[in-house]
Amino acid sequence: MTTGQNETLTRVGPGTPMGELLRRYWFPVAAEVELERKWTKRVRLLGEDLVLYRDRSGNLGLIAEKCPHRGVSLVYGIPEDEGIRCPYHGWCFNHTGQCTDQPNEPQQSTFKQRIKISGYRVQRLGGLIFAYLGPEPAPLLPRYDAFVAENAIRVVGQAVLPVNFLQIMENSLDPEHTEWLHGHYHEFIHHELGDQVQVAFSRHHVKTAFDVFDYGIIKRRLLEGQSEDSDDWRIGHPVVFPYILAVGSGGLGTYAFQMRVPIDDTHTWHVWYNAYIPGEGVEIPESLQKLCLYEVPWRHPNGEFITDYIDGQDIMTWVTQGAIADRSDEHLGTTDKGIILLRKLYAEQINKVRQGVDPLGVIRDPAKNTIINLPLERKKHHFSEGFESVTMRFQTRHCPVARDLIDLFTNQGVLNGQ
Repeated sequence: MTTGQNETLTRVGPGTPMGELLRRYWFPVAAEVELERKWTKRVRLLGEDLVLYRDRSGNLGLIAEKCPHRGVSLVYGIPEDEGIRCPYHGWCFNHTGQCTDQPNEPQQSTFKQRIKISGYRVQRLGGLIFAYLGPEPAPLLPRYDAFVAENAIRVVGQAVLPVNFLQIMENSLDPEHTEWLHGHYHEFIHHELGDQVQVAFSRHHVKTAFDVFDYGIIKRRLLEGQSEDSDDWRIGHPVVFPYILAVGSGGLGTYAFQMRVPIDDTHTWHVWYNAYIPGEGVEIPESLQKLCLYEVPWRHPNGEFITDYIDGQDIMTWVTQGAIADRSDEHLGTTDKGIILLRKLYAEQINKVRQGVDPLGVIRDPAKNTIINLPLERKKHHFSEGFESVTMRFQTRHCPVARDLIDLFTNQGVLNGQ
């Protein structure tokens, strides 16, 4: 890639080609539980500084953070029945960003009618709060299976990473890295720690394939010793355009999304969203009834990367490429065809937006949005070592209720239909 092409695919601010593309989609900005005990949350999304707030009527709003009067942050605002009031001089703004009150201006003044800041749509779904920063009319918020699954236990890990979102997404179109980074390297790290392990991830890739479908790209792999009837090859799992990786559960009773939310050009809010389905008639323990939001650590106190778990290994590779990877200095091989396809797909969708056409995966027909069941492996080889092993080798090891999940799905025989 040239430096210019790299710039096109990595700059996400207002008015940039990629920024305009990404503004055609809904992005998560918070978990609902974050606004249960506070009124506001500072949000930076696609290079814009915003404040998410809950007013006294229980409605949500997402508006520009700075009050246009004197530039004070509305994160410290006073919630009203409809909107939020600046703490400095009391100017009030509704969810559209329109100023509705200026207490110390003359009563007959029309000044407030001429004051407006950015205001964006927000919706709740699956325990998260999503925002849409694009032009009207807004598309529908996609009701992907994990978000609407009933009787689900939901846990959400999060980390702010100092990298551009594209190099994280490219990792998801690189199946071969799993046998080395999550296989041989994982085994090496644990050997150095005195733990002799051999993991399913280290199995050799015979071939990979990538297919564009209605919501993104399906990636498929054939591992050594597998037949083409295996779920890994026959079904695969999708990268949901433009920022989600959906992973097959391998029969473990869970949906798993990785969402790469662009904060700005050099920072990404990484969200690990898991929805566990214990099945009908299974009593969910009290500790698992509320969405659990937790931080995923990725550096030791001395600054070194934490690489003894799967997601920590990924984070190391993303961050060590630099804040924005220099793609003009790379040397791609035959195994990088998925990465090349993803870059071409972004470029094609950028051109669609320029032409005034909806890009890939934008949904406007309610009949197509009742529930979107994504293609996922049910028998995924990488997860063949069982629920507890998988839970403790991924970021979920840091979830405060991980042991409760393991107890429910293994000790109580949920996965065996007992």
